[in-house]
Amino acid sequence: MPTYSLRPAVLVVVSVFLSSCGAGGSDTGAGQGSGAPGRGAGRGAGGPVPVLTARAEQKEVPVAVAAVGTVEAVSSVQIRSQVTGQLTAVHFTEGREVRQGDPLFSLDPRPYQVALLQAQAVLARDAATLQNAQAQQSRNDALFQKGLLARDVYESQRASVAALAATVEADKAAIETAKLNLKYTEIAAPISGRTGALGAHAGDLIRANDTSPLIVINQLAPIYVTFSVPGRYLPDIRRFQAQKPLGVSAATPGEVGPEGASESGSSAGPSLQADAARGTLTFVDNAVDVTTGTIRLKATFPNSDGRLWPGAFVRVTLDLTTQEGATVVPATAVQTSQDGQFIFVVKPDRTVEMRPVKVGRQQGSDAVIASGISPGDEVVTDGQLRLTPGARITEAGAREPSAGPSEGRRGGQGGRGQ
Repeated sequence: MPTYSLRPAVLVVVSVFLSSCGAGGSDTGAGQGSGAPGRGAGRGAGGPVPVLTARAEQKEVPVAVAAVGTVEAVSSVQIRSQVTGQLTAVHFTEGREVRQGDPLFSLDPRPYQVALLQAQAVLARDAATLQNAQAQQSRNDALFQKGLLARDVYESQRASVAALAATVEADKAAIETAKLNLKYTEIAAPISGRTGALGAHAGDLIRANDTSPLIVINQLAPIYVTFSVPGRYLPDIRRFQAQKPLGVSAATPGEVGPEGASESGSSAGPSLQADAARGTLTFVDNAVDVTTGTIRLKATFPNSDGRLWPGAFVRVTLDLTTQEGATVVPATAVQTSQDGQFIFVVKPDRTVEMRPVKVGRQQGSDAVIASGISPGDEVVTDGQLRLTPGARITEAGAREPSAGPSEGRRGGQGGRGQ
């Protein structure tokens, strides 16, 4: 009986407890539900988006073609000996500049001096023999005129004189050859330029026309830069070259980095070739390469300071002409969507709009806008990922008025991160 009397009381207590828990859970859920929208609304209307902006400018922009080129010596000479002999002296220091006519090598001249003396002696002998034969011939002429000498003997004598005369001429040629060989024992620089690595040393036996050169001399001033551009530029190159000589700039990778900055990270100025060597286009190949579709060009550089070195790869800019009054914005302002390219433009009320644009070309870090932007328009250059049409903006790093100090700092850093 007591047991049956306690069960309703227990059920009532459990029921009251569950009701209170359900009410508490309902209140908690309601609190969370009402708080979440509040916070979501706070983010959705949390204030301006920090971005970086710039003004569209109207200025002169060079029309140029960029390429990668190779530096080539105007003249490169491999020095080889034309005679065989022992190398007795080297008159220069490898890797140094030499001038045309400067002595480079000396070979032992004694064998060729002896050969010259021998050739001169042979000439003297044959000349004496010829002189005796000519005297005999003059006597035979008188005898033949008087009929005292047979015709065959007379003609044989005349042939002997002619053969001796030819022998004397051959001896004279042998003397000239001996003199030339003796001259070849002294090797001089045929051009002015810089010498390379030395291929022989004093005491070595040098062979005539050996496969390995004794030294290579490269002419460094002036110097060539050879490069190729797509064949579609050929009509423009020919048209502008007919008006004036086309300028070419060349910079080594150590001077200018891929984005117009030096490898240390400092800016190189508004142009990729701000500090580059400058030359003139002097050669256009007579055919477009059918395998690559490119045309080979060559520019000549004074290179008086020796900046360009044969065999080096350089970044080349061929200046075709200058476009006046071009509308220019930083290239980072141009964005791409499935509908094409666009730019976020800042309106006077500091909200942004998406404006479709047509980009004519990119020149260095600038984009030339053919249509869609006017000079003076303020455009967003960084932070576009957080923007939507109609969004309000502020300069990156500025504190948002409606947010606390920590929220403002996080927003500024987020804008810079974008």
